[in-house]
Amino acid sequence: MKERYRTLSAVILMLIRQNNGIEEILLQKRKNTGYMDGYWDFSASGHVENMENMRMAMQREAKEELGIDIAIEDLKFVSLIHKINGIDTIYYNGYFQATKWEGIPKIVEQNKNEEIEWFDIHHLPENVIDDRKEAIKNYIQHVPYSEFGWNERKQK
Repeated sequence: MKERYRTLSAVILMLIRQNNGIEEILLQKRKNTGYMDGYWDFSASGHVENMENMRMAMQREAKEELGIDIAIEDLKFVSLIHKINGIDTIYYNGYFQATKWEGIPKIVEQNKNEEIEWFDIHHLPENVIDDRKEAIKNYIQHVPYSEFGWNERKQK
């Protein structure tokens, strides 16, 4: 029997807080990962593992990368981005928002994260990963689904 195509799926956390009337998002600067090192990313992200749903994976990644506990019911789905990198790597990235958690976010995986910092969601640093910028736009505009990288692929 022919083996079915397996999809790559990832979850990405938008940890959001209000600070003096400003909506802020926690970003991490990547290092030593082999993907977009030196760029700002959302605070926690990772692959969905076998027998995990996306919210379970997001809960696990928040604990592994930030040392915080988020209840499943406090993870709000924001957007799904169907992404293609280059010519053949396809991902389904599920973005989740949390505004409530236990613990203080910190860098747990020091070998992969250079720093973490809160930013005004409307005034982000220049070097944020491109599809993360798309996710923030989706969040602000309440867009539940978008595609990223497909137009570039058609032009090649």
